[in-house]
Amino acid sequence: MEQGAPVWITRAQPGAAATAQRVAALGFSPIVDPLLSVEPIAATIDLSGVAALAFTSVNGVEGFARCCARRDLPVFTVGAATAKAAQDAGFLLTRSADGDVEALEQLIADARPGVVLWAGAQAPAGDLVSGLRARGLEARGEAVYATVERAPSAATLSLFDAPLTVLVHSPRAARALAGVMTGRAHAHLRLLCLSAAVAAPLAEVNEPRSVAFAPRPEESALLQLLDG
Repeated sequence: MEQGAPVWITRAQPGAAATAQRVAALGFSPIVDPLLSVEPIAATIDLSGVAALAFTSVNGVEGFARCCARRDLPVFTVGAATAKAAQDAGFLLTRSADGDVEALEQLIADARPGVVLWAGAQAPAGDLVSGLRARGLEARGEAVYATVERAPSAATLSLFDAPLTVLVHSPRAARALAGVMTGRAHAHLRLLCLSAAVAAPLAEVNEPRSVAFAPRPEESALLQLLDG
C-alpha cells in the first residue's frame, strides 16, 4: 500500500480520532467518517450483591464511570484497550482476556468471582451475560450507551471509484458498511477488520480476496495489515 493512500476510519468517536493519529503516523491519509455514533444512557446502576464488573468495550467503561462512582470492584475486560480504559477510570484490579467475548467469558468462568455485572451497549454484538449464565454463573447486564448508525458523507462515497482501504472495528460497523456497499459499485474497496467476527457480515457483499482480518483483535495488529 502506497504512502499517503487514503484510509477510511469507520469507528465511532472518540476512538476514530485516536485511530486517525496512528494511521497518519504510518504515512497514510486518514478519512474520519464514522458509520456509528455513541449516545450515552443515563443508567441507574445497582451494585447490590455484585462481586465483579465486566466490560467488552471502552465505551462500556466510560458509560459505567459516568453513571457510577464505585471503583473498588475487580474488573474483567475483553482486551488490552478496554483494560487500560478501566485503569484510567480508576479501577485498580483489572484482568484482560486479550481476545473476544468468548475469551472473556472463559476468563470469568475460570475465575468464578461471584455475581458479575456487565455494562455496555444497548444492543451488544455478543451476549456475555447469557454465556456466563449458561456456565452456571450469576450475571446481569446494564446498558450504559446506545450505538446509532449514521450515513457516510458524499465525499467518502465518491472515493468508492478509486482504491480505498477501510478499517472496520466492530460487527455493528461491518453491518452498516455492508448496507452502504449493497447496490453500489465497490470493486476498489479493501476491507481490513479487527477480527473474523467483524469480517463476517461483509463476506456476502464483497470479494473474499479484498476482506482481511487481524490475527489478534487488537488495533495494533489491524494497522499492521495496512502494509500488506
